[in-house]
Amino acid sequence: MLLHPPGPLGDCRSSYPTSKLAAVLVLLFERAGELRVLLTTRSKSLRAHPGQTALPGGKVDETDVDIVATAYREAHEEVGLPLNCPHVYTLCLLRPFLSSSKLFVTPVVAFLGDVSVLGGLTANAEEVDCIFDHPLEALLDPIIARKEPLVPIGSEHWPYEVELHSTTDTVLSWLNGATYRMHRFRSSASPIKGLTSEILTTTAEIAYARTPTYERFAPGQIKEFSILYRVLQDSGLNQVVMVSSAPTSGTVTPV
Repeated sequence: MLLHPPGPLGDCRSSYPTSKLAAVLVLLFERAGELRVLLTTRSKSLRAHPGQTALPGGKVDETDVDIVATAYREAHEEVGLPLNCPHVYTLCLLRPFLSSSKLFVTPVVAFLGDVSVLGGLTANAEEVDCIFDHPLEALLDPIIARKEPLVPIGSEHWPYEVELHSTTDTVLSWLNGATYRMHRFRSSASPIKGLTSEILTTTAEIAYARTPTYERFAPGQIKEFSILYRVLQDSGLNQVVMVSSAPTSGTVTPV
């Protein structure tokens, strides 16, 4: 994963307004020989996506020296991850993902070498209801999650009849009628879905060098970010985005 390139993005970032750039931290660690990822459940008092699963992150601040600094600053503010922690190693950046609020969200993938750091994390009560983790490989094969202390089926955090993995295909008028497949994964807390599931599935595909056991994309779904960006421009939404003040976080399409 260290050598994973972010992909050919041309001038996508430079042509997008800074106010619409964001980053999230994909913090991986190993426990019992298994690669896991740190997640949060957003506070129910937040205006944007309350109670939903998220990766620590948010919009780029003018004081951030780069997108990596944004991810670490947000992780520090949300869960108390120490800044410049000697046990955290930045691995790579992934290509940006487009959120439902038209943010360009860049995942910063990092590895935590000392799991004792997790014991010192504290949720910022204004932004985070809880901190939890999930096996990364379960994003490729949901059956792996059966060994986890999962929330009950039919409960507030998993109101579905299926055991581990739920999908819905949606036609998006704001992307010229393109179809998007929403994935939801049962966890020990809130469902992993939307932007978070998209980012983690991509991370898992790279880490394990294989594709999911399920059909990830809907028929005709846009898979390449460069194509998605061109559709966004052709539809005229790029102009809307530049003057929008929509809140941070979201999904590649609706959550």
